[in-house]
Amino acid sequence: MSHTKKIELVIHTTDDHVSPQPLRHSVQKALEHYFEKLGTASIKNLYETVLTEIEAPLLHAVLKHTRDNQSKSAIILGLSRGTFRKKLKQHGLIKSRKK
Repeated sequence: MSHTKKIELVIHTTDDHVSPQPLRHSVQKALEHYFEKLGTASIKNLYETVLTEIEAPLLHAVLKHTRDNQSKSAIILGLSRGTFRKKLKQHGLIKSRKK
């Protein structure tokens, strides 16, 4: 049996009211805004574009959450440490070691 945890994003408003809302809702709003700005222009490969745009901030946020602990970050993301490091390098979040 598979167990899925619901992740919620907490948004702090200007009046210090905390309102939890599913991450999906925030993504939905961002995409609606994107299409509003796009207007009648055409776009291709939106799926790949969205994944590329979200990956770097996701990696950065998880690293910040774990205080730069790459092993813990990889576990949180469900990636091997090697794959996680490869993605960090791809997005310029760490530099390759010189040999």
